[in-house]
Amino acid sequence: MTLLISGVALWWLTHLFKRVAPGLRAGLGVKGQPIAALLIIVSVVLMVLGYRSAEGDFFWGRTPMLVGINNLLMILAFYFYAASAAKGQKIWLGTKIRHPQLTGFSIWAIAHLLVNGDTASFVLFGGLLIWAIIEMLIINAQDGPWDRPERAPVKKEIVAIVVTLVVVTVVMGIHYMLGVTPWG
Repeated sequence: MTLLISGVALWWLTHLFKRVAPGLRAGLGVKGQPIAALLIIVSVVLMVLGYRSAEGDFFWGRTPMLVGINNLLMILAFYFYAASAAKGQKIWLGTKIRHPQLTGFSIWAIAHLLVNGDTASFVLFGGLLIWAIIEMLIINAQDGPWDRPERAPVKKEIVAIVVTLVVVTVVMGIHYMLGVTPWG
């Protein structure tokens, strides 16, 4: 469990660093970007290794209904990511939600908590969910009011939906290859 907690803590520290210590982060300049990227990769490796080796209590497991809800939430989460990826004009969702990527990340965490009711999942997915919420609150406090972006043409919306479905299919395939059946 130590590796898992260390990975989640490193994720938090690396991502919150520029928000809680903006002067220090700015002082690193462009040189700080590869350092941050390396720390994020290390945090992910620690989380994966820690999650796979963690032991703890088990409270609930996968049911066909929860897996179905999880899959629908994952499609929604990836759509939120697609909304955050559009530069300039935003697809419909990007004009309604200030933090589509962090919201998608939060939906991802909730979806995984639905089907993984064990201590390690609470630490991993719960810890990352709390981080995403705190990140949104800090950004809102620091950046002030949100100016809604201009809506993109419908063509961008269709592309976002197609990309979402393709990415979800690929991610499900990767889960299956790793021995996790992502469908009920």
